[in-house]
Amino acid sequence: MSSRSQKIILAIILLAAAGGLFVMFGPPRLMAKTETPDFCASCHVMESQFEAWFHTGAHRSIRCIDCHLPHQNFGAYYTWKSIDGMKDMFIFYSGRVPETITLSEHGKKTVQSNCTRCHETTVEKIDRARNCWECHRWLQHNLAGSRLTVN
Repeated sequence: MSSRSQKIILAIILLAAAGGLFVMFGPPRLMAKTETPDFCASCHVMESQFEAWFHTGAHRSIRCIDCHLPHQNFGAYYTWKSIDGMKDMFIFYSGRVPETITLSEHGKKTVQSNCTRCHETTVEKIDRARNCWECHRWLQHNLAGSRLTVN
């Protein structure tokens, strides 16, 4: 690799790091604002999910990020907050929002991990082979308030 290529790569890394530090620590309360359910609902495609959580959600006393971001460490949390946020922005502004919003495979693992983290004493007594929302179907935003039986 040439010296010029190395300088370009280094410049990109430094700009990304500076941008990340600015967003994390620059504008007062920016990070705190982006962690609120109101911020998540500010994108009109998330209105129905917000309404389901706000009015009938079983977990309406917690924030979206408590379920949808990993909490094993600071680095993982902010890495995935950045990845998911940028992905959501791209999907929204490119006009590629799907008719039905679903969790990615990574999102499913994250939500499942957070369910077991918060409900540790309860889930230690059960088989963890299934995702929590397969039995607790009313936790899904599009089904909140609808009590469905397990087949």
